Amino acid sequence: MTDATHDPALRSWVSSANGHGEFPIQNLPLGVFAPPGGAARVGVAIGDVILDLAAAPVAEDVREAAAGPSLNALFALGAGPRKELRARLSALLAEGSGHRAALEPHLHRAADCALHLPARIGDYTDFYVGIHHATNIGKVFRPDNPLLPNYKHVPIGYHGRASSVRVSGTPVRRPKGQIKAPDAEAPRYAPCERLDYELELAVWIGPGSALGDTIPVGQAEAHVAGYCLLNDWSARDIQAWEYQPLGPFLAKNFGSTVSPWVVTPEALEPFRIAQPARPEGDPAPLPYLMDEADQSRGAFDLMLEVLILTPAMREKGMPAHRLSLSNARHMYWTVAQMVAHHSSNGCDLNPGDLLGSGTISAPDETGFGSLLETTRGGKEPVRLPSGETRRFLEDGDEIILRARAAREGSVPIGFGDCRATILPAN
Repeated sequence: MTDATHDPALRSWVSSANGHGEFPIQNLPLGVFAPPGGAARVGVAIGDVILDLAAAPVAEDVREAAAGPSLNALFALGAGPRKELRARLSALLAEGSGHRAALEPHLHRAADCALHLPARIGDYTDFYVGIHHATNIGKVFRPDNPLLPNYKHVPIGYHGRASSVRVSGTPVRRPKGQIKAPDAEAPRYAPCERLDYELELAVWIGPGSALGDTIPVGQAEAHVAGYCLLNDWSARDIQAWEYQPLGPFLAKNFGSTVSPWVVTPEALEPFRIAQPARPEGDPAPLPYLMDEADQSRGAFDLMLEVLILTPAMREKGMPAHRLSLSNARHMYWTVAQMVAHHSSNGCDLNPGDLLGSGTISAPDETGFGSLLETTRGGKEPVRLPSGETRRFLEDGDEIILRARAAREGSVPIGFGDCRATILPAN
């Protein structure tokens, strides 16, 4: 499924792209940026710079779709035009292409630009496909019944709040809410005391579906425009009090952070793997969720990392400290199964809709995707190189999510940081 755009020998006349750890010419993610003093526009990340897509000689329908300050119209074009755009950009930016003189004036230093949300998000749905996280969280909230019986039959999800999704770099305000300690007679309204991060992969929807229609699992990939990182911040003490009987609400909708660059399905082709086999005894997916091609190549070998940088660490000039290293291969359901199930009741999807995977934890504690798991519900604090400890996040802490795809014979690519700093409650 790979082509000339993935060739490890391919180099760019953009010198910073060659050997770049995240944005070599083999990646070419899409995003929305604003150069100094300029308006927001669609761009392509390559090396340490951003190409203004409006200045590139690409197909007319793509240029028209990319004329606004969001990727929604470009997402709506679908896989065919997106693949043609990728091939065209690869040719334009490759060494010896002859387009350097025309395009170089339209490159902007990424460090000088403001990055925006890639798309206008109409709807946001958060799934729960990280089975190790689901089991660990279940042990905290339901020790006698950690993994509910429906989990292995249906991709669990809930509808989140699209209005509070923000791009990487936007601070997150500590939320307030009702909190009830186990030994308290009544709840109280106070700032969250158990603020947590969640390590997730996000899916951007491309061509949508009409209300009443369903998307077959074998065709679901055609409705995916790309991927980014997602931190679905969680107020665990608010969550513990409010989540029954209807699930997440104020504990989740105060803020979610996404990385700014949309890594296309085509860029991730070399890093596709077979969906890991289900443990013996687990039920097979129902027919509407089962597709052999999806099972053979529907998962990703994608390293996922969480780092923390505290105020004390910044003051001492210390680097961010790794809290977790997981992998997208630990998703129990594939992206295609998530999309197919979302539409299985006739729910319509639209370009720019955002789907979260849910926290992706590894089987062991070095890869847990939240502090609630790592600290065993706050009982075992994490010790940091600065001498500090953390049970949950404190004001001034910055959480950084990173992703890297690397396989032998392919050029590694990354997603760019998904980061935010915690501000005190109002």
